[in-house]
Amino acid sequence: VFGLSSVAQVVLGKGDFGQHLSINLGFGIGVTLGIHAAGGISGAHLNAAITLTHCILGNLPWRKLPAYLIGQFLGSFTAAATVFGIYYDALYDYTKGNFTVTGPTATASIFSTYPAPYVSLLGGFFTEFTATVMLLLGILIIHDEKNNAALKGTQALLTGILVLGIGLGMGLNTGYAINPSRDLPPRVFTAIAGWGMDVFRAGHHWWWVPLTAPILGSLAGVLIHKLFIDFHNQPVPKSENEKGQPAVETS
Repeated sequence: VFGLSSVAQVVLGKGDFGQHLSINLGFGIGVTLGIHAAGGISGAHLNAAITLTHCILGNLPWRKLPAYLIGQFLGSFTAAATVFGIYYDALYDYTKGNFTVTGPTATASIFSTYPAPYVSLLGGFFTEFTATVMLLLGILIIHDEKNNAALKGTQALLTGILVLGIGLGMGLNTGYAINPSRDLPPRVFTAIAGWGMDVFRAGHHWWWVPLTAPILGSLAGVLIHKLFIDFHNQPVPKSENEKGQPAVETS
């Protein structure tokens, strides 16, 4: 809701009610609050690519995958519907009732990501892949107890800042989906709500890239962290483990 509504305000306000930075901040704040809301319950699985990576690595039972994916899908779909309801009047005024994916009054990009006109499919795929690698590296570093982990209680804020940083530096080409759960459900919503099947045809059938590139980027981020950081970490002294309280695992 925070992320999509910030995009809606920038687009429909024609730049008078925010800029690209507003969108970056909106998504960063949304991620931070999402982790605080769900961190102690489910480990805050907000990203299907990360959830699938945990299953592949054996950190999460495969039987839990459907429930996590359904929860992510419903949350993101409902967010798109909520923002559509909040800004319906503004959408209608901006488009004169003609909801389009491309053109001077295109509004589908409020809800899902689309590549810039100059970006090739390969270039867009590499952008999403690289941005997700950075996301995973950042998350793993923030929670790396054997290295220089973030102070307890700051992980959610730092993860939100991480998403902000990715948006600030890697958002130009593709809108930095970096999360299948953030992109596909709102795309399905827009297909139903008036934009039609063009949401799947636009950008040379772009829709599959935000699904596959983040998954591969997530796996690559784990591999890079393992090879260049985790293998070189010093083990945590036993005395430290014995003192403390039970650790809470988060994604």
